[in-house]
Amino acid sequence: MSLSCDHLVSRHAAAWDAATRHPFLEGCRAGTIAPQQFETWLLQDFLFVVEFTRFAARTLAGAPAAHFDVFINGLAALRDELSWFRTHATARGLQFAVPKQAACAQYCRFMERLADAPYPVQATAFWAIEAVYFHAWRGASPMVAPYDDFARRWGSAEFGAYVEELACQADEALGSETGLEQAQAEAAFLEVLALEARFWQMAFARGKP
Repeated sequence: MSLSCDHLVSRHAAAWDAATRHPFLEGCRAGTIAPQQFETWLLQDFLFVVEFTRFAARTLAGAPAAHFDVFINGLAALRDELSWFRTHATARGLQFAVPKQAACAQYCRFMERLADAPYPVQATAFWAIEAVYFHAWRGASPMVAPYDDFARRWGSAEFGAYVEELACQADEALGSETGLEQAQAEAAFLEVLALEARFWQMAFARGKP
C-alpha cells in the first residue's frame, strides 16, 4: 500500500497530538506563558530556522524540477521569517548569541543527518516539520496579545496552503518508492514528532536543557 502524509498522521495520532498540543501553546493562547519561557522559545526557534533553511536548500537540491517552485517559495518565506524573528528579538532586547539548548541541537543534528537521505524521506520530513508547526499554532488560536501575532503568522490559511503543497509533493515522491524508503520516511516522520514535542517542552521548562 502506498504511504501518504494523511496516512502517517492517522496511523500515529497520539504522537501527532503530543507534537501539536502542549502547555506552552496553551500558555500563549491564554496569556499565562512567562516571558522567560517565550523568550527561550523565540531565541531557540531562530537558531532552528537557520538550520532549517539549510535543510530546505538541501531538499531543493535533490528534488525533481517539478517540485522546485514550492521549495523556492518556501526559501523566500524563510528569508522573511528570519528577518521577522530579528525584529521581534530586537523589540524584546534579546540577542541571538546564545548556545543551542539540547532539544534544539538534537533537532538540528537530525536535519543534518537527512542530507544523505533519499529525496522522498527528505520531502516527508520537510512537510512534517512545517505541518506540525502549522497545526500547533492553528490549534491554539486565537491567542492573546502579543502572542496573537505569532499565531496569525503560522496558523494562517496561506501557510496552511503551503503545507498542503508540501504534502502533495511528499505523497508523489512516496508513491513510487520501495517499502524500505517508505519505512525510512515513516521513521523520519516519527522523529520529527518526538523532536517537536521536546522543543515545546524545552521552552516550557524555561530553557533548562
